[in-house]
Amino acid sequence: MEVRLQKFLAEAGVASRRAAEEWILAGRVQVNGRPVTRLGTRVDPDRDVVTVDGQVVRPRRKLYVALHKPPGYVCTRRDPQGRPVVHDLLPPEWRNLFTVGRLDRQSEGLLFLTNDGEFALRLTHPRYGVRKTYEVTVTGRVFPAALRPLTEGVRHRGELLRATAARLLRASRKRSVIELELAEGKNREVRRLCASQGWKVERLLRTRIGRIRLGDLPPGRWRTLTASEIETLLAPI
Repeated sequence: MEVRLQKFLAEAGVASRRAAEEWILAGRVQVNGRPVTRLGTRVDPDRDVVTVDGQVVRPRRKLYVALHKPPGYVCTRRDPQGRPVVHDLLPPEWRNLFTVGRLDRQSEGLLFLTNDGEFALRLTHPRYGVRKTYEVTVTGRVFPAALRPLTEGVRHRGELLRATAARLLRASRKRSVIELELAEGKNREVRRLCASQGWKVERLLRTRIGRIRLGDLPPGRWRTLTASEIETLLAPI
């Protein structure tokens, strides 16, 4: 698939998009042995040979990682407060990966990390409607009828929140477990939905993103996504 030359250089990690454009205009970039100075030039990373100052630029291998985030970890590469970060659970050479969306510090479950910006956009932007499923344990007994406001929509701090589906998995006098499905991914939306009903969250576990399930991946462990899983996540809904 062809991409703009400056985007190819940026994704290869040799320069920012702005710097790549300056290199092209300065005549420092060649494609298949010929200087290119037009910013609209497109290249095929699998077929074209791109060089900068005579040095071949190779496309950076794209990585797609599924991690079972444990509670207590934050979704940043570094934390000023010294708290554990999810990158501590990955190989050191993968420090350049960024999280696809976030889970707050006390939440746990399925989290994707990648170096593919387009992939991250497709999974997080509301217009694509990729659904995420959460298993939420709350204090006290919840009755099925109490879930109706969550799918009809509730206002919390001036913002409309809505689950696309809500199901009561089990309930006792001490605690209840609810399954919620969301499509928009607003900040701390699951916790805010529960707070709107006066429910105290004891545990929040993300079990699925799109059609990819957490499954039996242990807390703190990761695996790479397969080509078919990536294709499934990017397929139109």
